[in-house]
Amino acid sequence: MYINGVEIEDAFAEAFKMRAARLIITAVNPRWALIAAQVTTGFATSVIACGCEAGIEGTVPRDETPDGRPGVSVLIFAMGSKQLEDQLMRRIGQCVMTCATTACFNGLESDEKLKIGKALRYFGDGFQTSKLLPSGITEDRGKGGRRLWRIPVMEGEFLVEESFGIQRAIGGGNFLILGENSTLTLEAAEKAVEAMKVVKGVVLPFPGGIVRSGSKTTSKYKFLRASTNTAYCPTIRNQTDSALPEGVNCVLEIVIDGLDEESIREAMRVGIQAACIPGIVRISAGNYGGTLGQYHFHLREILG
Repeated sequence: MYINGVEIEDAFAEAFKMRAARLIITAVNPRWALIAAQVTTGFATSVIACGCEAGIEGTVPRDETPDGRPGVSVLIFAMGSKQLEDQLMRRIGQCVMTCATTACFNGLESDEKLKIGKALRYFGDGFQTSKLLPSGITEDRGKGGRRLWRIPVMEGEFLVEESFGIQRAIGGGNFLILGENSTLTLEAAEKAVEAMKVVKGVVLPFPGGIVRSGSKTTSKYKFLRASTNTAYCPTIRNQTDSALPEGVNCVLEIVIDGLDEESIREAMRVGIQAACIPGIVRISAGNYGGTLGQYHFHLREILG
């Protein structure tokens, strides 16, 4: 299979089970909502060392936020509910509550919930108060609807939802862009990232959505559980079992975390199509023979 002269390898991306939460962060204006979202998703590229994977899903207009202010949607992924609870506590408490003018609301409807706001309320030192979202902003659920906590801070008050829904999700969807040189490969990756931004329900957790240090799940060192993906490193192609075809001198990877299989498939589809520009030799994907994850995203199947 070829797209614009670029070979689509008969390969699959191997992804794995995760848990995810969606935060809706609002502020007095879009600038401060974005600042809070950027800080909240910092140091969240990989669960290998960061504890979670996170990214900005997109902006939320005033008429779609619970408090009628401009907002940003953030997705946070972890390997389990307990790990996700820990990350939400840290990131909402240290990154959103500390940011000027912000509020933080749950963005996922789910039966499984974590009572993040209920725990953070104690920062109010006994002066915290609760409220319910009034009729017209949200539908009542159970006994009284969605509960919020008002925590006094030096600027005024921080408004945070008591419970945040979490759901099963998928991490590690990916594809590899193999190019003639670093300039063209980066250009292709940037085009892919731009195309994927419109897909709801996914984030690209690595810097700018792009990974240059792709990894494999083995290492010659016993104390490491991951190491550089030697098969795709052009500088050592003559020293290892290389997967690089002739003419390829740069490889960049795009990793996708999503709330479901459909959203990851769509993100991969539009991203790969956008990346097929002159100077790109092949599109491939990272997998470990099916030993890492339960989800397999076959490139040629996705592209039809």
